[in-house]
Order: sequence, then structure tokens, then C-alpha cells
Amino acid sequence: MYNLFFDAVQFPVAPSEMRIRINNKNETLTLIDQGEINVLRKPGLTDIEFEVLLPNVQYPFAVYPDGYQTADYYLDKLEKLKVNQEPFQFIVNRMKPNGQLLFDTNMAVSLEDYEIVDNAEEGFDITVTINLKQHKAYSTKLLKVSTSSTAATKKVTTTTPRPVSKTTPKTHKVVAGETLWAIAKKELGNGARYTELAKLNNLSNPNSIRVGQVIKLG
Repeated sequence: MYNLFFDAVQFPVAPSEMRIRINNKNETLTLIDQGEINVLRKPGLTDIEFEVLLPNVQYPFAVYPDGYQTADYYLDKLEKLKVNQEPFQFIVNRMKPNGQLLFDTNMAVSLEDYEIVDNAEEGFDITVTINLKQHKAYSTKLLKVSTSSTAATKKVTTTTPRPVSKTTPKTHKVVAGETLWAIAKKELGNGARYTELAKLNNLSNPNSIRVGQVIKLG
């Protein structure tokens, strides 16, 4: 069983197949009298491709944690992720029928493109082919240039901005519509830390939280 989340929004039907390409940037060169060599580079960004069904009928096999929504609702979410020029968290939970978590895909990504397929044989439902690319955060460094008054020598120092510390509350009470990922993003500043909360609160299924439940944060 799968659960598919885009930026804390759970999609009603998870893909039956997902292609994850783990890229690398190694380069093969040919040297005179030595033949081919493999120059090892730092790994490239991961590409993810899959098809997902967006139903326009409320099916019993689909999951609607916040109530039934038509395909237009999810297409609007995809378009906003495409044009916002900001990364978002992509999560796919893989679970056994008894709810036990096997493993998951959880990474920051960008929505590169998507294709909408409207097939009459599928009735009113819509199939969307989605292509994602892994996002890695980066930042610039600040250079401070100082000139000594007694000499013409210039001194260059490099500093890296430090993140501002945040005081974390000890517990959080679940309200309607919240997911464990959304709580981790709100309270801990990183939705990917929902797995930490699941282990801390002995939750075998991270999607089984209920309204009024008190979640330990640390």
C-alpha cells in the first residue's frame, strides 16, 4: 500500500509504478596508451517519474483524508508547484496491509513538468504523468574585505551565515486536517523530520494520528 504526499497534500490514489533514477556525473576519458579511465565525480540529482490517477468519482479505493475533491483540485496544486519556483517535500510511504511502515521516499524536489492525459476509456478520470527532480539547498558565502591602516595588505575572510536557533515546544495537540509531516514542518522547521516524531510517539503508521492527540516533539 502506498501513500503519496505533495507539499503535505495527500493525493487520493498513489502510483502503481514509480521510476527513480539515481544519477551520477562520472566521466569516461580515453588516455593515450592507457585506454579508457573512469573519472569519479560527485553524484548528480535524482529524477523521479510516475503516473498518478486523479479520479472525478469518489471511489472506495481512494483516500480522502480532508474530504472528497475532484481532479481540478489536485491539478491546481500541481500548477502552483510548477510556477512558484520553490522546492517542496515529496513523500511516498510504503506500508504492509497491516499498516506497518516498510520504507519511504522523502526528499525535497521541484516539479519539472507534467502531462495530463484525458482518455475516454477511463471515463471522467484523468491520468497525469509527473516528472520531479531532487532539490539540494545551497547558499552564498559572505566575503569581508578589510584594509589595514598601517599597511597596504588586504585581508579577506569568509563567513557562512548560521541558522537562527528556534525554541521547540515539547508537545503539540493535533487539530483537524493536520498530518504528521505538517506538524514536523510547523514545529520543527522541517517536514522530513516526521519520521522522528513517529518513532518518538511509537506510531507504526505515521498517517494514523487523530484530532486531539498529543504529539511529543522532543
